[in-house]
Amino acid sequence: MPKGLREIRNRIKSVKSTGQITRAMQLVASSKMKKAQDAAKAGRDYAELLGEILDTAVHKVGELSHPLLVRREAKVRGILLVTPDKGMCGALNSNLIRAASEIEGAAFVTLGRKGRQALARAGRTLLGDFPVTDRATFAEVRPAAEFLLRAFTEGKVDTVEVLYAHFKNTLVQAPRLLRLLPADSLVEQARELRAKLGLPEPRIEADEREMIFEPGAAEILAELPALFFKQAVHQAILEAKASEHSARMVAMKAATDNSKKIAAALSLEYNKARQAAITQEILELTAGASAQS
Repeated sequence: MPKGLREIRNRIKSVKSTGQITRAMQLVASSKMKKAQDAAKAGRDYAELLGEILDTAVHKVGELSHPLLVRREAKVRGILLVTPDKGMCGALNSNLIRAASEIEGAAFVTLGRKGRQALARAGRTLLGDFPVTDRATFAEVRPAAEFLLRAFTEGKVDTVEVLYAHFKNTLVQAPRLLRLLPADSLVEQARELRAKLGLPEPRIEADEREMIFEPGAAEILAELPALFFKQAVHQAILEAKASEHSARMVAMKAATDNSKKIAAALSLEYNKARQAAITQEILELTAGASAQS
């Protein structure tokens, strides 16, 4: 076999092998995507319910005082950067890292290997790094949320914001920066969160039911800001996981389709070259026979 034909055939094998790998990765990402999307959508229902509880409680009781509600000069912004652990998810990682690089005067806490590595290379201030699996349960997220709560109450950071990939649909995931602390306006923040998640606006003002707080209104309202914060962080991570698997599935599908196109083009090139080689051999044999006669 001529050298050129052998090289083309090897390229075809390599491209087809790569296509099989990307196809397998597409199927795995598709399976994880469905679970992550279901978890994110289920979390939105809880976000809506908690927002209604906040609205109702504040409307019934009135203003409350809490350390997490105190606004101060934002000298150091605390940013929770949520990124995937792996690549091959299109422009998702680069968009998040670019958005993080544009934030000045910030100290970062990361969830995800890609974000930690990018911040380390850029020499940015990193307060902590926490692992999280694809399941992203509340128990996994709680250590990071409690670390951020301590950093805010101890004065290490003056705000807490979450930078994550917001899940719109399977094809669209956009970086989003959401401020959670200080929660100086819990009702407005709850409504803003519901609006960003595409949830309807509750109608609390018309609620005329009498409410009894156990053990008491002060004790319950004292716990609500921290609970709202932890739940909002958890919901952002669920959205980020849904975005990650959706982006990876789309990217791997595109890679699989491209491998098929390249393999088809190489096969056509191989057949043309093989036909030309056979034609050349026939011409040489014919010329040799004519010369001997």
